[in-house]
Amino acid sequence: MKKIFKLIGFASFIGVFYIGYTTYPKLDLISGFSAKSVASGHFIDQRSLEMIEKGDNDIDMIDLAKNKIDDEGKFATASVYGLKKRKAIYREGLGATLINDDFDVNKPYLVPKRAKLENNLAFPYGNKNPKDTIFSNIDYEKLNAAVANAFDVKGKKDKRTRSLLVVYKDKIIAEKYDTGFNKDSKILGWSMTKSITATLFGILQKQGKYDIYKPAPIPEWENDERKNITTNDLIHMNSGLEWEEDYSTICDATKMLFLSENMGRVQLEKPAVHKPNTHWNYSSGTTNLLSYILRNQFKTHQEYLDFWYAALIDKIGMSSMLIETDMAGNYVGSSYGWATTRDWAKFGLLYLHKGNWNGEQLFEESWAKYVAKPTNDSKGDYGGHFWLNAGGRYPDAPKDLYSANGYQGQKVFIIPSLDLVIVRMGLTEDAKFDVNAMLKGIVESVKK
Repeated sequence: MKKIFKLIGFASFIGVFYIGYTTYPKLDLISGFSAKSVASGHFIDQRSLEMIEKGDNDIDMIDLAKNKIDDEGKFATASVYGLKKRKAIYREGLGATLINDDFDVNKPYLVPKRAKLENNLAFPYGNKNPKDTIFSNIDYEKLNAAVANAFDVKGKKDKRTRSLLVVYKDKIIAEKYDTGFNKDSKILGWSMTKSITATLFGILQKQGKYDIYKPAPIPEWENDERKNITTNDLIHMNSGLEWEEDYSTICDATKMLFLSENMGRVQLEKPAVHKPNTHWNYSSGTTNLLSYILRNQFKTHQEYLDFWYAALIDKIGMSSMLIETDMAGNYVGSSYGWATTRDWAKFGLLYLHKGNWNGEQLFEESWAKYVAKPTNDSKGDYGGHFWLNAGGRYPDAPKDLYSANGYQGQKVFIIPSLDLVIVRMGLTEDAKFDVNAMLKGIVESVKK
C-alpha cells in the first residue's frame, strides 16, 4: 500500500513539475495579456472587472490570471499564482499601455490632438441616429433572421457575437447588440487595426509625400539583402523577413505585444529568409514596423500622433476610435484600435466609396483596388493589409468581398457589388463561428 501511495505521490510531483515547467515561461505573457486587457476594457469602455474576466479574458490560460483595478491610479495589474505580476497604465488619449519595471510613469507624454465631429448629419456622415429607410429589394424577414442567428440563444455560449451591423447604400438596415453592449460600446478590433495603418500610406501617397514602391526607408537595411524590401512588400506581408505568429505559444508576435518596449523595431531586426514578393507570411510585426516607418516621416512625435486622427480617423467621424501606443510612443498599428461598431462601419464605407468621404477624396480610387488585389503566394486570401474572398474563403459570398479582420472574429466586410458593409464583433474565430452562413443569409436578403 505504501508503494502505491509513493507512486501516486511521485506521479503527482512529476505532473506538477511538468505543468510548472511548461507554464512558467508563459506567465509573463499570460499576466501581460490580462493586465492590458483589463486596463483597456475598463478605462476605454467602462467595463467591470467581472465583465472583462467573463468575456475578453475567458481564454484558455489567460483565465488563470488574478486581476486588480486601481481606479484612482488608473492602472490594472495581473499575476498568475502570485507570480510574474504585470501592470498596464491608462493615459487619456493614448489608451492602456503594458509597462515594464523600468518605465517612468511620471514622465511627461504627448497626446494626439483630436477634432471631434460636430454636425447635424445622420450616420454615416454625422453621429445622429439615422432615419429608418425601407428598401423594396431587401427581404427584411430573411435579413433579420440571419442577424438573429449570429447571436447566442439564452443558456448557450458558442457564437459569442457582441454586435452585428449591416449597412446598405449608406443606410443601416440591421443592427443588433448582445447583452451589455450598445451602439456606444467601444470594442477592440485587434488586427482590423492593420487595415487602418495601411490606409495611412494610401493617404500619404495621395498627398504626394510617399512612394510605396521605393525601398523601405530603414537605414539598418541599407548594407544587406533587406535593402531591396519595399513598403509595397511590407503592406502585402511578403517582405521575406523571418516571423512567427502563433498565439497558442511563445512566438515573435506574443513576445512583441506583451514584452517589447518598442514594438516598431521587432520586425526591423529580423533577418531575411526569402526574397521579397515570393513568400506570403502574416506578420503583426510588419504592421508595427509600418507604424514605426510612419513615425519617421514626421519631424516631431506630435505630428505623428496627430496624423492618424487628422488625416483619417477624425476626418471620417470615427470619433470613438482610439489607437493605443507602446512604451516607446508608437501606435500599435497591428492590434490596438478601439471603436464603436458604427465607427468601424464608417471605415468600411470609406473603402466602399473608394476613398471618397462626403465629397473629399482621402486616397486615390486605385488604392481601394490595390488593397483588394491578391498578393503573391496568398492563394487569393490576402491583399494589401486586407483579407480577400478572391480565393473563395466564403463560398456563399461574392468574390469581390474584402475585409478588415481581427482576432476572435472581428470583421468589417466590404462588398462593392452589393453596396454592402457588414460589421461583426465577437469572441469566436471562424473555426467556431460560421461566418459563411452569416454572410449567406445577409447576402441572400438583398435582391438585385
